[in-house]
Amino acid sequence: MGSDDAPIAEVEGSLLAAEEFGAKILLVGREEILRRELSRHFPATGQIEIVHAEDVVTMHDNTSAAIRTKKDTSIRVAAEQVLSGRAAGMVSAGNTGAVMATAVKVMGRIPGAKRPAVAQIFPTDRGGRTLLLDVGANVDCTPTMLVQFAAMGEVYTRVLFGCERPRIGLLSIGEEDHKGNDLTSKASNLFKQKPFNFVGNVEGRDLFTGNVDVIVCDGFVGNVALKVSEGLVSTIKTMLIQSLEATVMRQIGYGLAKGAFDEFKKRVDYEEYGGAPLLGVKGGVIICHGRSTRQAIKNAVRVAIDFETGGITRKIQENLVDGLENIGGKSSTAVSSRSTTSATKR
Repeated sequence: MGSDDAPIAEVEGSLLAAEEFGAKILLVGREEILRRELSRHFPATGQIEIVHAEDVVTMHDNTSAAIRTKKDTSIRVAAEQVLSGRAAGMVSAGNTGAVMATAVKVMGRIPGAKRPAVAQIFPTDRGGRTLLLDVGANVDCTPTMLVQFAAMGEVYTRVLFGCERPRIGLLSIGEEDHKGNDLTSKASNLFKQKPFNFVGNVEGRDLFTGNVDVIVCDGFVGNVALKVSEGLVSTIKTMLIQSLEATVMRQIGYGLAKGAFDEFKKRVDYEEYGGAPLLGVKGGVIICHGRSTRQAIKNAVRVAIDFETGGITRKIQENLVDGLENIGGKSSTAVSSRSTTSATKR
C-alpha cells in the first residue's frame, strides 16, 4: 500500500515476478482494495495470496507515533510474516523510516550491528556496479558504524556480485587522508586497523568509475548523493530523448535510435535495480522508491530472492562477530535468481 501508485504497481509487479521468477507473493494490505485490483487481471495466478492488514503508514505520518498507535499496518504485518518464517523477505515502496523502524522492532537487529543501513547499487562506466551505504537510514553516524556498514556491504558484494575481495572506499571531499571532516578522519584510522581491502578516501565521482566496489558514508551524505544522481539520470534521459527526436531519429530512423536509448535506460534506471536492501536486520527487507513502477517492484522481488538464496543475513552476522575477524576471508560465488518463497509488503 506504499507506492505513489499503490496498489496498482505492487499488484502488477507481483504478477510479473510470479510469472518470471516462480515466486509466491503475499500481498499485504487492505484485502478489499487488493482483491479489486487483482480482479482486473486475467488469468489470476495461484502464486498470489492476500494477507489482510487494516492500517497504512503514510508518507505524512510521524514515524514513531504511527508505529506506536497503528498496530495492524501493512508494514508490520509483512514484517511478522518474515519473523514467523512464512515469508523469506519483504518489499516495500512505503515510508522508509517506518519500514526500517518496524523491521528493527519486529525482526530485531543482527548481533553486532549497531544500526541497519540502506544500500544502493550504482552502475559504473565499466559495466560493473558500486554499492553505496548508508543512503538514508542513519543521518548521524559514528566511525564504528561506518566500519560496520562496510562489513555488511562487503558481504553483500561478495555474495551477490561474485567479487572475491571487494575494494572498500570512504566517501570524502578528496582522496588525501587529511581531507574530510572529523568523522571521515576517525573512520579512516579505524578502517586501517581492520582486515578490509580498504583503498582509502574516494570522491563522489567514484560512484560511477568502477574504481571501488563498496563506498561507505553517513546517511545524510549518502541520501544527498543518491538524490542528486537520480535527478541527473532523469535530466540526461530527458535531454537525450530531445536530442534524438531532433537529430538522430530523423536521420537514421526511430527503431535504431530507440534501441540505443533503451539500452542506456536499462543501465542507469532505478527500475532495473528494483530496490535497496536494508542490511543489519534479521531478515530480507527491500526498500523501493515511492515512484516505483511495476517493473521496479518485479525487480525488487528478484533482489529479495537473491538475498534469501544467498544467505545474506547469516553471512553478515558471521562477519560481524569478534570485531570483524572474518572480513576478507572466504570468497563466495555470485547467486542468480531462483524460485523461492518471497513476500511482497505493500
